[in-house]
Amino acid sequence: MSINSMETLRIEKVLNNNVLIAEHPSFQEVVLIGKGIGFNRKRGDSIDTSEIEKLFVLKNEKEQANYIKLLPFINHEYHDGIISAIELIKQRTHSQLNEHIHVALTDHLMFALTRVSQGMKVTNPFLVETKALYRHEYEIAAEVVALMKEKTGIELPTGEIGFIALHIHSATTNKNLSEVNQDSQLVGRLVRMIEEQLTIEIDKDSIDYMRLVRHLRFAIERVKKGERVEEPAKLATLLKEEYPVCYNLAWKLIKVMQQTLKLRVFDAEAVYLTLHLQRLQTKIK
Repeated sequence: MSINSMETLRIEKVLNNNVLIAEHPSFQEVVLIGKGIGFNRKRGDSIDTSEIEKLFVLKNEKEQANYIKLLPFINHEYHDGIISAIELIKQRTHSQLNEHIHVALTDHLMFALTRVSQGMKVTNPFLVETKALYRHEYEIAAEVVALMKEKTGIELPTGEIGFIALHIHSATTNKNLSEVNQDSQLVGRLVRMIEEQLTIEIDKDSIDYMRLVRHLRFAIERVKKGERVEEPAKLATLLKEEYPVCYNLAWKLIKVMQQTLKLRVFDAEAVYLTLHLQRLQTKIK
């Protein structure tokens, strides 16, 4: 949450150059995050927020506590860059970020920067699916990685773009990160099943792959929301007779979705999925 530019806050405690605790007229005690806001300030000082260009406030007590717990483990050389990264994400998404991103992404980037500086690399097995699922977030995450190199001199590996993209998607949609990860893993599993059953290899940079992933993603979203799509009964019968391989595969995919999400998938999804699989099979073969 960003703060109203006309408010004046009283400092309760300076935690470091970038973080302090203040008394807020509406939210009582808050944690303020901003580059250099704690420099040369002490308890009892007032902060006129109109003087500060970029500032974040944590008003959720749980997020405040978690962020404060994180501070002893933060490398101050990296902290400015991480704050700038979250500012960049807010600008690019034009949205109110969930406060948890300050804890989750700060923790993640600190660990990633430290790891790379020590010569350790971690691969991202869901990078391709993430790039296809969350294209806009992926582009922003790539900017974040470039910014981190500029600010810290450390070049994060490409896999980190995917991890950061998931954090961005989580913060802009208010989804739990584990749920976002689950969706990426499920889509990856479904794509692998399609390739195996149809004995094809889908070019992960192709428009066909993008369309397939988008279709699966929207199907998953419909299932979670309980949205029912219209079922064209005659078309279902025709597809079952004309394209039995794709029709049977569609039902196998639906069963996996049901087992993973533990939610009902309406029969009509099989019809539209069969059409998509048949189109994909025809184009690739």
